[in-house]
Amino acid sequence: MPELPEVEVVRRGLERWVAHRVVAGVEVLHPRAVRRHVAGGDDFTHRIEGHRIGVPSRRGKYLWLPLEETGQAILAHLGMSGQLLVQPVTAPAEKHLRIRVGFDDGLGTELRFVDQRTFGGLSLHDTTSDGLPDVIGHIARDPLDPLFDDDAFHRALRRKRTTVKRALLDQSLISGVGNIYADEALWRTRVHYERPTAGFTAPRTAELLGHVRDVMNEALSVGGTSFDSLYVNVNGESGYFDRSLDAYGREGLPCRRCGTPMARRPWMNRSSYFCPRCQRPPRASS
Repeated sequence: MPELPEVEVVRRGLERWVAHRVVAGVEVLHPRAVRRHVAGGDDFTHRIEGHRIGVPSRRGKYLWLPLEETGQAILAHLGMSGQLLVQPVTAPAEKHLRIRVGFDDGLGTELRFVDQRTFGGLSLHDTTSDGLPDVIGHIARDPLDPLFDDDAFHRALRRKRTTVKRALLDQSLISGVGNIYADEALWRTRVHYERPTAGFTAPRTAELLGHVRDVMNEALSVGGTSFDSLYVNVNGESGYFDRSLDAYGREGLPCRRCGTPMARRPWMNRSSYFCPRCQRPPRASS
């Protein structure tokens, strides 16, 4: 699933190519693509047509297109394989094209939602006073948000009494961090993914947040992480951060810091990658 850097790359592309354009028509080609819009595809289409799209926004992994002067926004759920592409109107339809959005300005491009696995979709929601779609009002700010409160996160981390990777993936504590970037930040911090959060000091939390931000900004600079053709930006291009990963996907390869073979362990229906020497597991409590 795309994490914060990948979603931000898509958001920036949409801001360049879609913001301030008026929707002329919407074509829903698969009902699952609007299943989260409970009123159905016809209602979704009717409520969007004729409205101007504002500047696309993001919180963590969540992306939305505000409709100007309506108090509503189109929330995009990318799921495992969802793509928002800006394509020439004349371009052939993608095999897994689910929704097509046309504009009234004659620029010759349209917005397409493509989703091979149909786990994603688009839906229309009222927005809160902060401009968030109401269904994600509970999502915490992400570490690249200028208003993210480091001290509040540290206090919440210690109160949570969980393990550090679980905390990083808890969207009510910090949003946008997924499996890949959690493993990368923990490797850089030399912390095992099962380290209890109750023992984190303020300097240790600050160090971890610094590495989370660093790895995300580095990924952003090269377009995110693409392991297959399913994650692309709005122009269909892949990201290249997978070439720079230090932990994720490197089982058996030498740790870039100490040379010890990297390890992988099953974790919450995922995998955790770590260095057994640099990231020693916590001692079992007696």
